[in-house]
Amino acid sequence: SVISPEILDGAPNGSDSKKLRVEEALPSRVIHIRKLPNEASETEVIALGLPFGKVTNILTLKGKNQAFLEMGTEEAAVTMVNYYSKVTPLIRNIQVFIQYSNHKELKTDAANQRTQAVLQAVSAAQSPGSEVQEVLAAVSSPVLRIIIDNMFYPVTLDVLQQIFSKFGTVMKIITFTKNNQFQALLQFSDPVSAQQAKLALDGQNIYNSCCTLRIDFSKLVNLNVKYNNDKSRDYTRPELPAGDGQPSFDPTVAVAFSKDSSSLLGKIPGALNPLSAAAAAAAAAGRVALAGQTGSSGVLLVSNLNEEVSNTDTRVYGDVQRVKILYNKKDSALIQMSESNQAQLAMSHLNGQKMYGKIIRVTLSKHQTVALPRDGLDDQGLTKDFANSPLHRFKKPGSKNFQNIFPPSATLHLSNIPQDVTEDDLRLLFSNTGGTVKAFKFFQDRKMALIQMSTVEEAIQALIDLHNYNMGGNQHLRVSFSKSTI
Repeated sequence: SVISPEILDGAPNGSDSKKLRVEEALPSRVIHIRKLPNEASETEVIALGLPFGKVTNILTLKGKNQAFLEMGTEEAAVTMVNYYSKVTPLIRNIQVFIQYSNHKELKTDAANQRTQAVLQAVSAAQSPGSEVQEVLAAVSSPVLRIIIDNMFYPVTLDVLQQIFSKFGTVMKIITFTKNNQFQALLQFSDPVSAQQAKLALDGQNIYNSCCTLRIDFSKLVNLNVKYNNDKSRDYTRPELPAGDGQPSFDPTVAVAFSKDSSSLLGKIPGALNPLSAAAAAAAAAGRVALAGQTGSSGVLLVSNLNEEVSNTDTRVYGDVQRVKILYNKKDSALIQMSESNQAQLAMSHLNGQKMYGKIIRVTLSKHQTVALPRDGLDDQGLTKDFANSPLHRFKKPGSKNFQNIFPPSATLHLSNIPQDVTEDDLRLLFSNTGGTVKAFKFFQDRKMALIQMSTVEEAIQALIDLHNYNMGGNQHLRVSFSKSTI
């Protein structure tokens, strides 16, 4: 059947008349939307359907606070209704009600030029191969364009979801680099949520004194996400492929529709290294504090360690506070960082790295702290407290060390090199860690240098062994991963 404006004349708002009783209607590509806010626009109504496919027609009944939305296919309409049965649909922060219409097609007045112009713009933007769909929006878009300034630490897609989901339902995210800047497009379920997020977050720092959010409304109203991986994600379509060479997205891990961002922190898998290696590499990876995140654990549960080198006779690396090998499972350990996001950052850098010949795994522990043994109790040296170590190098706010935190790489940055130490001395020192030195380069002042090992695994091992190495005269070598190559 075909529905036209004349059919609905005189029908009251929320009518239960036979013409509008659609509670038990069969699936149809026409969606009936009720209880719309008085000021709702066509663009906002269309935005409800855009994430699920092409919108081919719309009929709004201003006086009755209703609308009919025609999707391009019945499959798209089914996906939309199923999604909004789990996630509350909102327009201008007011709940609306969505169900199938008894009608199979919309027939609207062609004279409604504004509505037709919006639909034509949508249609043109939804052509095959279009990465992002652009529409002629008369109101604020539900899509935000996000630029990260002063990006001293990596900002992951999951971090963005955690932050922005506090303001509404995040449906899609695409991240990319443009003009040497990390950027993202993030789509909410409605424009009001996007507006609230922009007002609250624009100009705020994700991490202490860095990673500043610059937020504008995008000219785009819908994002077309093809893959669910670490670069893009469609939370409405968890079945999407990961794409070639990309890690897949597990919707049970990411809690896609949750507005409680803290629930995400305890479920993201990662990786670290043996006890001394874990403390070393986690701290060397860097430590930061995400503004506004509370209630999550800063304790990492490390597993699949090489037991032969799991011991607590280790140097202290950065802001690692305590380390405990599990008594009944010597290939696992708990590592306490000083803040929860230090653990998060360490995992994002070290996940899946090979250390001491084994691929190690890490999750955020349910424990909030690593307990020290009770007085008089001998735990066989399985626990060590590093909280008061003088060698922590990331305690000072605004330290330049915060600017030099990068993922593991074969090239290492060396600093605090004594004046009498030569290139041959350093090559020999790093060769003794079991790896091969492929290249070396002093900086002009010779207090710093770059050294390249043959593999990332060798570089990790060298960092574990030689960061804070005493070069004589109580002068400790600083070793970190470099973004440069020689």
